[in-house]
Amino acid sequence: MKLGIVGLPNVGKSTLFNAITNAGAQSANYPFCTIEPNVGVVAVPAKRLDTLAAMYKPDKYTPASIEFVDIAGLVKGASKGEGLGNKFLSNIREVDAIVHVVRCFESSDIVHVEGSVDPVRDIETINLELILSDVEVLDRRIDKAMKMVKADKKYQAEVDFFNRVKDVLNEGKSARSIQCTEDEADLLSTVSLLTNKPVIYAANMSDSDFANGIENSRHYQSVCALAKEEHAGVLPICAEVEAEIADMDKEEKEIFLADMGLNESGLDRLIRECYSLLGLISYLTAGKPEVRAWTIKRGTKAPQAAGKIHTDFERGFIRAEVIAFDDLMSCGSMAAAKEKGLVRSEGKEYVMQDGDIVLFRFNV
Repeated sequence: MKLGIVGLPNVGKSTLFNAITNAGAQSANYPFCTIEPNVGVVAVPAKRLDTLAAMYKPDKYTPASIEFVDIAGLVKGASKGEGLGNKFLSNIREVDAIVHVVRCFESSDIVHVEGSVDPVRDIETINLELILSDVEVLDRRIDKAMKMVKADKKYQAEVDFFNRVKDVLNEGKSARSIQCTEDEADLLSTVSLLTNKPVIYAANMSDSDFANGIENSRHYQSVCALAKEEHAGVLPICAEVEAEIADMDKEEKEIFLADMGLNESGLDRLIRECYSLLGLISYLTAGKPEVRAWTIKRGTKAPQAAGKIHTDFERGFIRAEVIAFDDLMSCGSMAAAKEKGLVRSEGKEYVMQDGDIVLFRFNV
């Protein structure tokens, strides 16, 4: 999974990026301190995988991973080259989802580029720049399709559809808001539109907001109201707290978070929210050579899940030997689970479930 982090300057974007990736991106109290996009890869926290590792003591331990791309703070006119310009929007065209960091805290020590804290205004500023950038991309695609119409009239439907998309964008609405047939959705996915990507608003709050109850923050509530209209996700987070716990060991971190009334870090919550937003689940493979987590779309069938490991597994798929994680834990070992008949043999139509532990049988 690849996530792009966007936001205005000085909203805590790079502080959050540093905290969750320990990548050491520049973070300072002035706009555009992030000149080049920063990239960090983090392992997806996986308690189930840890448990399997304790059981199998494998030679190799491989959790799923997420790549975060942090780009320079955007400002009004970014799509036209203001600030660091449109070049930086291109860095997130290939991400799976966008994490939009929004400032929801007051501070006299950290300047706001607009002079005041107003998360809804800030979201609208960024969204407008993403829309304007998308219009440019769409114009190029429409021009290409119109040339193809001259050779084959079947491309007229493509031109008509993309013009409809452009009309929606010109109304200040995102591509996500367009009602599409399945074929139109497939066609839309062939154009890397930023406003067609799923969005999570990371509401960056102060530690006192968490202490006083996030529901009492008017800034946070305004982000929730806007996200509800857009069918977007919202994640309350404190970048400063994430920075404080980034270098703590596991026990220290748990105590620190518990004192704040939290039972997991912002990174854990962000990953869970992203998996939910993108409709992703994990299945597991376990043995002495390796325990590993594999990320797939919810609804994926066994052969296609096997193909994540190797194309030969999908091509020569015979069956999948499957046990639910909880069933294995209740039995204590794979041998005991087999004795109880809890290891199932599943065929090509089996739909994978989150937490399945699988051994694929194949022949090529």
